[in-house]
Amino acid sequence: MLHTFHIPVLGLGFSVDTPLKVARYGVSSVLSIVDDELIERMREYHSKINFYQFLPISKSVADYRSKRIKSYLNFLNEVINWQFKRLKNLEFVKDNDLSRYFELLPETSKLKHGYDLMLEYPEGETKKAFQNVLRKAMKVGSIDVNIMAKVDKMNYVNEEYTGDINTDALAALRGFAESNLSASVILSAGMNPKLYSYMENFKDFFPDDQGKLKKKVILKVSDFRSALIQAKFLAKKGLWVSEFRIESGLNCGGHAFATEGYLLGPILEEFKIKKNEMFAELFAMYQIALAQKNILFETKRKQRISVQGGIGTAKEHNFLLKYYNLDATGWGSPFLLVPEVTNVDADTLAQLANAKQSDFYLSGASPLGIQFNNFKNSTIELQRKERIEKGRPGSPCTKKYLCNNTEYTEQAICTASREYQHLKIKSLKALALSKDDYQKQFNLVTEKTCLCEGLCSSAYLKYNITKPKENKAVAICPGPNLEYFSNIYSFDEMVGHIYGKINLLEHVERQHVFIKELNLYIDYLQEDIKKQLQTFSDKKRKQLNSFKSQLSEGINYYNNLFIELTDQASVQLRELAISKGKLDNIVIE
Repeated sequence: MLHTFHIPVLGLGFSVDTPLKVARYGVSSVLSIVDDELIERMREYHSKINFYQFLPISKSVADYRSKRIKSYLNFLNEVINWQFKRLKNLEFVKDNDLSRYFELLPETSKLKHGYDLMLEYPEGETKKAFQNVLRKAMKVGSIDVNIMAKVDKMNYVNEEYTGDINTDALAALRGFAESNLSASVILSAGMNPKLYSYMENFKDFFPDDQGKLKKKVILKVSDFRSALIQAKFLAKKGLWVSEFRIESGLNCGGHAFATEGYLLGPILEEFKIKKNEMFAELFAMYQIALAQKNILFETKRKQRISVQGGIGTAKEHNFLLKYYNLDATGWGSPFLLVPEVTNVDADTLAQLANAKQSDFYLSGASPLGIQFNNFKNSTIELQRKERIEKGRPGSPCTKKYLCNNTEYTEQAICTASREYQHLKIKSLKALALSKDDYQKQFNLVTEKTCLCEGLCSSAYLKYNITKPKENKAVAICPGPNLEYFSNIYSFDEMVGHIYGKINLLEHVERQHVFIKELNLYIDYLQEDIKKQLQTFSDKKRKQLNSFKSQLSEGINYYNNLFIELTDQASVQLRELAISKGKLDNIVIE
């Protein structure tokens, strides 16, 4: 990889076509393949503006979901390779796309050094030969995809179950596996043994005659233990994890998978200490599994480790890479303020650019029952409240990707749906609860929001392709880190900021990424205690004390770390002491 950062998946629609905008410059990015309807509409839109023939794949076609995903990924691959080839054939002229490719590279890049050296050469054959060497060394960014492993709805036709291989996650994987991409699938949101086992059916996940993998597996993880368990499961099937993408439990966008008090710094330290041992153990299992499948190769596999979630400055980016021996960092939420890269509609973009710290919050809005990073000024939040005021809480459920509740129905329905909320509220009324208890339960039910439509609306609005009567309310899920960025930026500016060429946060007071996450976890603990006030069991008390103890150990780790990093010691140690005092004052009784 020429760049030391990647752009993670951003909701459903925000990064669905990001590779079309950044891959030709060597930057890798990730798109979600959850929503095949969104993907089909993006293929139609981009086919028209790129003068490609568009042949729709209707829902009446057998296996339409995987075919839509496969067709879109093949389309992206073809267009991006054309973009890249065209870019490479340009002359080295100031401010054109070819020069931009090299100017975006970090100053530490050997290719950037070569480019700078070439510029000093006088015109002539030697300079042209040098330029051709540079062209040959250029690489296109990867078109990677994300599958939330446990978002795996069962599907029915005329009330008949269509079978395990047609569940949402497996059909999405099939679309990726059968595409002509040479890229990675990022598996997130926990382990799905059925999905992991299904990968064995596709040859692209196994080495070819030269030992190369056309399709790679990346695990998004929040701690070392879960990473090792999942990787072992895959290695025993001859499937190699090419990268562990470590994400902060709370200091991230989208769904927040809080750990049991394990902080990012200690987690990275564990990977740093144990990664060689882990590699050896996994590689031995992998070789045995491949031998059993009669796949022989001599290539030594590589295993990258990256981190994402709340990184905000070039100093943090460089520190994480060097201190923990990482291969890359992920920058997600800041790119929501880069219209060249992501699909944020004009109104939401203006709201984000002018947002305050209090506008970003952790919510219970997700129908998955997982904490969700939310934005108070989103139009879908306003719509949700309006529907409650009108006595019609909940959303029409048109896409059904998040249907997982069978409390009142035989087939699963979504907890954000009008159907579920009507049934749930009716059952609450029958319980004869006190006014306060009823309101508390009512709020929990009606907090759920339709993410299937909300996380796509922004893309449709930006490209002016909304359909008549289609819900235009936008849901957006930035991480807390976005509170520090208060402008709309160009792609060059954001990349320059990541690499320290410019500083977009020069006059902004900002907590270190580790301190920020620590405080988010302390707040999370306090909220969890509040929720338990009336039902405080011994088991929960033990869990909360363990959580607090882990945070305390994390503070000790950071204390030693910041003393070691003398250039940061005074400020960070002072902030750490404040956080420690806050944690010490929490009494779990």
